[in-house]
Amino acid sequence: GPMRLQFLGSGDAFGSGGRFNTCFHLERQEHGNLLIDCGASSMVAIRKWGVEPNAVSTVLVSHLHGDHFAGLPFFLLDAQLVSRRTAPLLLAGPPGFEERLMIVMEAMFAGSTKSPRKFELKIHELELHQRAELNGLTVTPYLMKHFSGAPSYALRIETEGKVLTYSGDTEWVDELIPAGRDADLFICEAYFFDKVMKYHVDYTTLMKRLPDIGAKRTIVTHMSAELLGRQREIACEAAHDGLVLEF
Repeated sequence: GPMRLQFLGSGDAFGSGGRFNTCFHLERQEHGNLLIDCGASSMVAIRKWGVEPNAVSTVLVSHLHGDHFAGLPFFLLDAQLVSRRTAPLLLAGPPGFEERLMIVMEAMFAGSTKSPRKFELKIHELELHQRAELNGLTVTPYLMKHFSGAPSYALRIETEGKVLTYSGDTEWVDELIPAGRDADLFICEAYFFDKVMKYHVDYTTLMKRLPDIGAKRTIVTHMSAELLGRQREIACEAAHDGLVLEF
C-alpha cells in the first residue's frame, strides 16, 4: 500500500517563513517509523504534529549541520526522561557522526552522553555507495557537495517496496542522478529561484535536470525566504510544515 510521509520541518537553517528545520517522518507497517534528518527544532515539531517518539525506531541523518541533526540531543533526552523509551533506537549518519553527536550532546546537556539509558542506542556510520540494511530498510548514500566537516550525503532509502531519495543539502552534482533514479519520491532542496551559489542547488537548475533523474514524483524543500516569496512561480510540488504525502 501507499507510504505516509509527513514534513515535520521543511525549512532552511535560518527559520525562513517561520518553518522548522528539516525533519521528515515516514510511517511504516513494520520495523517502526523513520525520521529523516532531525534538525535543531525537531522535538518542538514532533510535539506540534503529535508524533509519538517511541514509535520511531530509526533516524537517518544526511549531513552534520545543526539544522539537520542538532535535534538529536533533545530527542535522546526526551526518550530517557519523558517518553521513557525501552525499545532500541538506531541512528545512522555519515562518517564522524558518532563523535560529532557526542560533542553536541555534551555541549548542550553536560553529562548526557554518560547518563544510563533504559534503551539500547545504536549508532551506525554509513559508507559511501554501500547499501546498509537497517531495521527493515536499505539506505545507500551518495556524495553531495556541501561543506559540513564530514561527507554530506544524499540518501536513497528503500523500504516496504518503495524508494524515497532525499538530497540533503548540495549544489548540483551528477551523483543526484543515480541517487534519485526512478524513485517513487524525490525530496530535493531548492534554495534560491535561479541564483547559482556554492553548496546549494537553485530551483531553475534542478528543474532542468529532473528529466535526467526520472523520479516518479519530486517535491522541493529547504527554501530560502527569496524562493518562498516566489512560490507561485514554482512548477513542481513544494513542501510546507505539516504536509502529508502518500506515495
